[in-house]
Amino acid sequence: MAKMKLKTNRSAAKRLKVTGSGKVMRRKGWKGHLLTGKNATRKRRLTGSVEVNKDNLTNIKRMLPYGN
Repeated sequence: MAKMKLKTNRSAAKRLKVTGSGKVMRRKGWKGHLLTGKNATRKRRLTGSVEVNKDNLTNIKRMLPYGN
């Protein structure tokens, strides 16, 4: 008997990216709206990607079983 396939959590797949070395990267938050009240330095610091915290990694690996 073949094992059942695992489903990828689609919302996690759209928000997270697994690098070639296996790190999980995410976008920074707090840059969605009300941008006129934030100065340029703060908005610039919110660009780019950062590595996911190791405390959340177990749950994320479960949501992305095939490393999407």
